Amino acid sequence: MKSVNELLDLKGRVSLITGGAGHIGQVIAEGLAEQGSNLVLLDVNTEKLNAVAEGLKHKYSVNVMTLVVNLEDEIEIKSVADKVGKEFGKLDIMVNNAAFVGDSSLDGWATSFEKQSIDTWRRAIEVNLTAPFCLIKSCASLFEKSGAASIVNIGSIYGISGPDLSLYEGTAMGNPAAYAASKGGLTQLTRWLSTVLAPNVRVNTVSPGGVFRGQPESFVNRFTEKTPLKRMATEEDIKGTVVYLASDLSKYVTGQNIVVDGGFTVW
Repeated sequence: MKSVNELLDLKGRVSLITGGAGHIGQVIAEGLAEQGSNLVLLDVNTEKLNAVAEGLKHKYSVNVMTLVVNLEDEIEIKSVADKVGKEFGKLDIMVNNAAFVGDSSLDGWATSFEKQSIDTWRRAIEVNLTAPFCLIKSCASLFEKSGAASIVNIGSIYGISGPDLSLYEGTAMGNPAAYAASKGGLTQLTRWLSTVLAPNVRVNTVSPGGVFRGQPESFVNRFTEKTPLKRMATEEDIKGTVVYLASDLSKYVTGQNIVVDGGFTVW
């Protein structure tokens, strides 16, 4: 029987993380590298991507490949599999972490339902749902060469529950329909893929709660009050769950959605 440390060991495996230069992506990449996995970091920000890659290579002595890819461009997405195949010959782990989250200045995004635009809806669906579908599909042959393939999709509490709009009162923040619909779709895509890609590939979702990033104090206070653990999430709260699902610790787990929200959705 293998020990927990042996089941966690990812040495020799190759992990692709989309949004690898982002807040959550960096932490996930570090968690996988800490267990010995080689990395493919995918993002649109070249400067940040290279900085993250250099830091991880220096700290963990793993191979790190960087790919600058626009997830709204199908041709660029489809080029990923060929590049990873030439570099590593296989793909063991994929974390679909990148997300179109917009901001309060984006027209038709963080606003009332009546003012939300079709253009921003389409962009969110493209990045949050269509891109993972396309990337997984194009990398299918690489997963077949793994022997221990695991896909982890990063969802959201708003992919499984409706928004409490009172949390946002008095702020420029909002809760766009496109974000919720795309994350809900990603969670259902997980279930669909978990049967279609079985038994060779496991597919699961991690749905984080709100992550603290300097939001207005009024919002943080309301969110915290509604959360049983009385705080917002940090990126580190998500890292362990992803590593668990990527490793052999979860080798009999597929089609699941693990909610990491401090109890926010328990009510």
